[in-house]
Amino acid sequence: MLKRRLIPKLQMKSSRFGGQMVLVTTVQFDKVIEVGDPISQAKIYQAQAADELVFLDLDATPQNRKPMAEVIRKAAEEIFMPITIGGGVTTVEDFRVMQQNGADKVSINTAAVENPRLITDASERFGAQCVVVSIDFRQDADGTYYVWTRGGKQKTALNPVVWAAECERLGAGEILLTSIDRDGTRGGLDVEITRRVAESVSIPVIAAGGCGVAMDFVDGFLQGKADAVSAGTFFCFQDQNPMQTRAHINNAGIPIRLHT
Repeated sequence: MLKRRLIPKLQMKSSRFGGQMVLVTTVQFDKVIEVGDPISQAKIYQAQAADELVFLDLDATPQNRKPMAEVIRKAAEEIFMPITIGGGVTTVEDFRVMQQNGADKVSINTAAVENPRLITDASERFGAQCVVVSIDFRQDADGTYYVWTRGGKQKTALNPVVWAAECERLGAGEILLTSIDRDGTRGGLDVEITRRVAESVSIPVIAAGGCGVAMDFVDGFLQGKADAVSAGTFFCFQDQNPMQTRAHINNAGIPIRLHT
């Protein structure tokens, strides 16, 4: 049986106090709280037995620039676990550059929606396992879900369940599914849409957005049928690390990698 994964998410922005890239958390993709150095935090997560790490450059797409390759290169020199990088990737060449600098997987969101062919081209060039499509979504007042791009600023006509299935058809190897409404709120994952997406694809689904207590991870796995759960705010501010969270998940009978 495949073991479930815990994936801390490290979101990065240019600091207001100096311009260097810093680790941040967000609330509904809007309010930004600076936390510290992303590389130092990545090393802590490694010591706490995280399964993988996701680095997201939140400034890259709004500033129309490429992701910060030097940050991922420094991270790859310090940590030894799978790394996913996202933000500002728009071409197959960007995939190559990110891999050359230490990324194991590359996440695309806005570029995937605006140029779906990129999913196929990257998958054919580097393998589906390298291509992660990030799907950010909101729920309208009438209960309808829509995919949003441009860092949660631009609404599309896409339904996240339908779009996830199309991404798999195009060659994606993994889906990173994030609820904008629940991001940073610590109110729990949107397990309904997670389950619907997980049931619509055969590739792994990573649920994100809203973890506030360890039980939220359990719900993501059991109710949402997620293959992995990613969290940023939870691990930055809760008095709980991945090893402790892993114990709660294991106690719920969910197969997960254990460390002694």
